[in-house]
Parts: sequence; C-alpha cells; structure tokens
Amino acid sequence: MRIIIQLSLLASLGAATSDAYLARSAPKCSDPASTLSLTDLPYHNYFYSDCNVATQAVVTTPQQDSDLSIIGPRLIIAWPAGDSGACMFFEPQGSPNGTLAIELVNSTIGAPLGPVYSAPKPPGKSPSVGVQSVLRFNATATLNLSILGSIRTIRDFVEGPSLLHPELQDTIKFISDNTGVSLQRTWLDNVTTTKLHFKPFGNSSSNSNGQVRLSNKTVTFGAGDYIMSASINYPQLTALKPKSVLNTASKTLAAEQPAQAAALSFLSYSEKLMAGAWRFLTYFGRDSMISALLLEPVLSDGQGSAMEAVIGAVLERVNRTDGTVCHEETVGDYATWTNAQKGLNSSAMGCDYKMVSTYSSSTHVAILTYFQQIDTDYFLPVLMERYLVQNPVGKKRSSTFLNTTAGTINPANANLTWGDLALISSERVMRLARPFFLDQTKANLIRLNEGEVVGEWRDSTYGLGGGQIPYDVNTALVPAALRAIGTLARSGLYPKQRHWSTLADKYAKVWEDSTLSFFAVEIPKERAQSLVQSYAKSHFPGPSQADSIDSAVHFHAVALEGSNNLSKVEVMNTDDCFRHFLLNTTNDAQLTPFLNQSANNIKRTFPAGLMTDAGMIVANPAFGNDPIYAQNFTTGAYHGTVIWSWQLAMMAKGLEMQLGRCEVQSNFSVGSRIRGRQNSVPSPVPAFCTDDSVYYNVKDAYNTLWDSIEANSEQLSAEVWSWVYREGKFVTTPLGVLPAPPGVGGQTESNIRQLWSLTFLAVNRNENYR
Repeated sequence: MRIIIQLSLLASLGAATSDAYLARSAPKCSDPASTLSLTDLPYHNYFYSDCNVATQAVVTTPQQDSDLSIIGPRLIIAWPAGDSGACMFFEPQGSPNGTLAIELVNSTIGAPLGPVYSAPKPPGKSPSVGVQSVLRFNATATLNLSILGSIRTIRDFVEGPSLLHPELQDTIKFISDNTGVSLQRTWLDNVTTTKLHFKPFGNSSSNSNGQVRLSNKTVTFGAGDYIMSASINYPQLTALKPKSVLNTASKTLAAEQPAQAAALSFLSYSEKLMAGAWRFLTYFGRDSMISALLLEPVLSDGQGSAMEAVIGAVLERVNRTDGTVCHEETVGDYATWTNAQKGLNSSAMGCDYKMVSTYSSSTHVAILTYFQQIDTDYFLPVLMERYLVQNPVGKKRSSTFLNTTAGTINPANANLTWGDLALISSERVMRLARPFFLDQTKANLIRLNEGEVVGEWRDSTYGLGGGQIPYDVNTALVPAALRAIGTLARSGLYPKQRHWSTLADKYAKVWEDSTLSFFAVEIPKERAQSLVQSYAKSHFPGPSQADSIDSAVHFHAVALEGSNNLSKVEVMNTDDCFRHFLLNTTNDAQLTPFLNQSANNIKRTFPAGLMTDAGMIVANPAFGNDPIYAQNFTTGAYHGTVIWSWQLAMMAKGLEMQLGRCEVQSNFSVGSRIRGRQNSVPSPVPAFCTDDSVYYNVKDAYNTLWDSIEANSEQLSAEVWSWVYREGKFVTTPLGVLPAPPGVGGQTESNIRQLWSLTFLAVNRNENYR
C-alpha cells in the first residue's frame, strides 16, 4: 500500500470556473481555502474546506489485482455538516467488469475540487454549499445506483447486506434539461435538499463526443469529461483552522506536518470533533476522548479550543437519567429517519450509544438494534482530570467551563450545567465499580449488555470473539476512571461528593490489583510452539516463528465468556496499552511480569507474536486451539490480524511512560537510573526498574515498535490497514479490498483519515530510550 499526499492552499473561493454562478455569490473568506489529496489505491481522497463549506470526495477505481466482487467504480461526496453525503455507483456499459475507470481531474473548475455556493432562498435560510469537479470516464458508463442524504444510510448499504430504505430511495428525483442531468432529494425534514448535477465539460477536447443521458432513473455517460457538482443547504459547522486546533507551543506543526494538521483541522469544529473521514463524520465519544488524551500535548486549550470542544461535546450529550456517556450521535437526515421509526416526527439529534441497522429478509424492513458502548463512560473523568486539573489553562477555566449551561445541542439536558452532567456520569462510574470493590468475583466484573456482542473499541461482529467481559474495560478503564474521580474530588470539582477523594482511590486499588488474574493466559513453551505451527500450516503462508518462543507464552484474553462456550477468548492482543498509558500501578508482583509479557509479545513476529512488517497487529488468534479463532480473526476482519494506528500510538506512549517512571538516562546503569531520579517523580520506584532483564526487554520492545512505526509512516494517519504475505514479507494492503470473515454482511473499508490516528502529531519517539 502506498499513500500519496498532496496539500495546497487556494484563493478563498478556489480556482476560477466557467460555471461562475456556482461560487460567485459566496461570502469572501479571510483565510485561503485548504485542499488535501490522499491516494491509497484503489481509493483517491480529496478534501476541500473554506469558511463556507467542508467537503470530502472519495473516488474508487478497480486496479488490476482488485477483487471485483468487492471493488467497483464509485464516487462518494461527504460533508461533516449533518453527517451527510451522496454515493454513486457506476458500471461499464458494453465492456467487461473491471475496465471502467473514473477519476476527478484538475481543471479550471478545481484542483480537483472547487467550491459551490448558492445564496439562501429565502434570505436567512442556509445557503447551498458543496463542491464541483471534472469527472472523467475512460469508457461509456452507467450510474446504476445513487444514495443521497446521510453517511449512515450509505454505510448501511456499503457495510451491511446492501441495505436500502425505500422511503429514502424512492424520493430521489431525476431531472434532464438542456445542460445535463440532475439528481436531487429533499430530506425527511422537508427543508434540506441534496443536489447532484452532471453536464459535459465543453472546454475539454477529449470530451467532444461525451454525452450524458437519462432514461427512466438510469443515467448514462459517454467516455469523456463532465462537470459534477454536489451541494446541500444544511447549516455548516464552525471549523477550527490548523493553527486554531493546535496550542501555542505546537503551532509550528501546521508547517512541519501540514498534511496531518490539515486533516486534523478538517475533523475539528467548535461544536465537536469528528471521528473520521469519510465513514465517521460525526461525534463519537470514545474516539474523540482517546484522541484528546493522546493529542493533549499539542491541542489548543482555553475558550473556543479543541480540548474544550471535545469535553464540552461529551458533557452536552451525557444521559441525565443514568449518567451514560453518548458514544455515537445521530444527526441530520438519519436522525429524522430513526425518530420516524420510533413514531416521532422530529429531526432532533439522538444518542443511542451504538445503533446499527439490520435487515429482515422475512419482512423486508430495517430493524433498529441499540447497542450501548460500556467503555465510553470511563474515558470522561480521565480526560476531565487531564485538562481541568493537570493543564494550567484548563485548571484556571474549570469553574467557568463546568458552569456552562447544557441543552444547546441536546435539549433533554436543559436546566443542567456541564458540571451537573459530569457529576451524574461519575456517580455512574462509582455505582458500577462498587460491587467488585466489595466482592472480587467474575460476576461483579463489567460486562456487555445482555444479548450484545459489542460494547468497547473492538466493536465489530468478531472483535471480542463473542466475549461478554472485556479485558480493557475491567483491567484499565475502570481503575483509571476511579483514579481520575478521586483527583477531581480532591481538586474541589465535586463539592457534593468530597468523600470520593479517598473512596475512589480505594476502589481503584482493588480494580488495579484484582482484575488481571481473571484474564491471564499461560501456554507452556512446547504447547505454544505446536499451536503456532498448526496455525501457520492451515492459515498463514509464511514461517510459524515457533523457534522464537523460548519460554512459556503469557498474555491476557481479549474477553471472557466467548463464542462456543469458551471461558476465555484466548486471542493475544494489544489492549495491554491501556494499562501502560492510563495507570501507574504499584503492585510490583503484577507490574514486572505484565511489562515483560507485553515486551515479549511485541518483539515476536506473527504468528508467534504481534509484530509484522506492516506494523503491530491488534489480535493474534494463533494460540486459540478452537477453529473459531482463526475463522473470525482474519486479515479481512475489522478487528482481526490488522493494524490500528491509534493502538500503535497508545502502546508507544504507554511504554514510554512506564520507562519514564525509572527516569531512564541513556547509557545509565540501573543504579544510576534510580539515583538520578528527580524529586518530582512519585515513589516508590517500580521493581522492574532494578531488574535489568525486564527493563531492557521493555526498552527493546519500545524500539522494536518505533522501528516498525517509522517504517510504516505512510499509513499512520489512516484508521486501520491490513496486509498480505508475499515473497517473504508482510505487504501493507487496504482493509477494504480483502474479503470479510464469514457471516459479516459487507466489508468495512478504512477511513483514510481518522481522528485518533492523527495522534502521532503528539506522540514521538523518545531518543533517550534508543
């Protein structure tokens, strides 16, 4: 996989256009428009943003080696405003499948995107805004399916069993006039309209015979160039420019890493930060908080900042009844549609904490299923403590910030403040943590809601292997949240719950010390070697790496109570990173072997460990004896033997933080490490600091990981990627081009840019640890 990046700044209204009416009336922007081009074959991504609109376009064209059952010619236009978009599927007419190529080309219209702006009618309403470009076909093509309105509707089709909603699809209007062909659909709110327009690009000599025709609801294009415009009249968000999203000390990053800074800006707005482009152009609580925790050293702070946009968006959406933190927000056309499914005539946003649509073949209707994410609650107090207590700017603003009146976005929270909602959410954490504090049994661990298969970041069908009690939530997130609540209480931010200042820490200590044992997996050396040899023989064309296993293999199950009545989902995984990054445990009997096992698993090459040439994979099923492991955790599975950028960042930062507890200095002996510690470093010194075998094993793992991160730098800003094994190497490959595991409705493609994958703006290699 090779990602090609182009970044440029345009005049405030973009390039000149022969269709001047499309942008002539636009208000002039004080800052130039920014554009970003990212190629990750077979996907070409283009971003355009100015003071009037932010838009992404994604063009998919099959390559010679593409699986044509998965990859076909497709164009997506996506807007963060309203999480809205348009999706167009093309196919060749009169030529074999796989021969049609489509592309957006640079022209006088844009490079390749230019702005669209039409003044509001009547005045006071939202203008129609969007982008235009020149769309090129190498052969005669048919537009055989269009989806207009919501990104969620597009995802229902692309990632599910080709799910379409007739009440949405049947309202698309097809119009032919003297200039070309238009498609438009008025949203269910009866106010907003999505419009597409295609007409021959007369200035192109290559398009002399190009014509666009409409027959019933089928649009046909001759080979050649066409002006494509796409617009919506939905209220836009307030963008945070690259220099506004970064703090004063980090503003140089906009010039030093312009592509990453531009992507961060595209996903950042005063109202909220978006999770990813194109599939997640909306609020996701967990994603934004993990991103803020990792990006905190560089994110802007203070009033109107990125940090306050993240925390404020989360607090605004807390469920006032039980303190649950909203995972995913439903807005725009999809919000109107989901409200209608519940008998409500409303376009109000919704927080359903994880909502998916399935399709009933017997009734031919969509069935809404609501899955509550159980991990999102625990990130909120951690992020609040980092910003409102540890950050000097945030600490100074804590009172004003928490006194902000809620209800602007979520009317259900009217008459409360953000501080009220923070307290309600922390009360939930304390309430859920209490049973295990009193009685350390498996029954009192945090589990997924009844009947659900997702509930934390591995939220795909097979992400937890059917497990009901997740490793990361119980061993890291709960105690980290409790520690944070204790600090917030001691800082006076919870005046009604002052007793939490000591009680929360008592809870946390029990959770830190007593949860790991439930998930521990130990496989004797000979058994481990046999398992990876068997796995490689059946599921992996490369060497088993069994010789690298020189002792018993230790890891922690990704979850308990898995599919096929498994007591533990014995999948080696990267979720150790949560404890490394979020906790400074003092139980040396656990910490030393825990760090050592993490180091061993990172250093060993798959299938004996987690490392590949493409990066550290998030799940390794080779040590699970049941065939279901290898079947579900594949290179095509969203949370299978694949690489997630933010997990690389959190693992790298977490190991650095643990090594930092020893005050490591280059070339120092163990004794020097301890004697050289500064008074500001908390005691006691972790025992692993004085154990050379463990300390240097962790240090070696840190460097092994960073060598891999640097070797795969072109992929780091993407959401997730996979690999194929070819000619003795793990070759990086987009996830979306590989077949999904059995039983999954459709393949999940990666976002070219994901908010929590931009964290390498703040996470850097510590040269002292080489």
